[in-house]
Amino acid sequence: MTGWGLCTYRIGAGVDTLGALRHDDRAVVAVPGAGEGGLIAALQRGDDLAGRLAGWDPEGLDAVPGAVLLAPLRYPRKLICAGVNYASHMAEMGAAPPGPDWKAWFFLKPPSTTVVGPGDAVRIDPDPAEQVDWEGELGIVIGRGGRDIAAADAGAHVAGFTVVNDVSARGPHRRDGAPHDAFRFDWLASKAQDTFCPMGPAVTPSWVLPDPDERRLRLWVGDELLQDERVGNMIVGWRRLVEAASSRVTLEPGDVIAAGTPAGVGVPRGRFLRPGEVVRVEIEGIGTLTNPVVSRRPAAVAGTV
Repeated sequence: MTGWGLCTYRIGAGVDTLGALRHDDRAVVAVPGAGEGGLIAALQRGDDLAGRLAGWDPEGLDAVPGAVLLAPLRYPRKLICAGVNYASHMAEMGAAPPGPDWKAWFFLKPPSTTVVGPGDAVRIDPDPAEQVDWEGELGIVIGRGGRDIAAADAGAHVAGFTVVNDVSARGPHRRDGAPHDAFRFDWLASKAQDTFCPMGPAVTPSWVLPDPDERRLRLWVGDELLQDERVGNMIVGWRRLVEAASSRVTLEPGDVIAAGTPAGVGVPRGRFLRPGEVVRVEIEGIGTLTNPVVSRRPAAVAGTV
């Protein structure tokens, strides 16, 4: 069977449309019975995608002429990111190994301004003091919402898996002169800047890939391989991440949990992203996400000419 994922595309100035992306030739093909809107609309409507597409194979189907691939989910209501969830990453950052009672912890990114799709630019402040870094991650896409979901039941709530790059500005993360220790870290400046969450190119459905643990996650900047680890080496596995997140907030269809990054980020080696570079993140069986890095230009003030 051809490897593929559910995607969102647009033709010209048209509307977002649900499609399928073949992994081998990156062709976008139409899916049977696609309703109005892209993948996020289908998930939020509760469309029975598994019932309609289980066993379906896009091999041999014609590509949609003029299809432009977008971020697969435009946009999740919640984008929940797990921090320090690989022991290898903790070690390279100089942190102590996780103990047996380690629990997941999370932060949020604003979805509508951080999420960009395959080929879209990551726009960074070119000031070297920003220290903009990369973090290749597995994205867990919620299909059926809920609160207090048990890890044993998590698979029934997951629509599929995607690729995420949790772009991070290390420079402004820690702030001097904070009025209290609780305010020492600026998560908005570090993690939530515009374009700081490339996602895609598609969502591999859970009925195609029920468990991504044995797949490898790799990240390159240019031709340099910097991250390479088994997905399942997470400290808190993807099922337990669903359990932990849903113990605090209600998960809704289309929400995404980014599962944390392994070793290989830039900060321990003093190597950060520069305009003109290209970042490529690949997870076997899920897809390859490629984004150029460009210098951010000051945005026009809303409502002015």
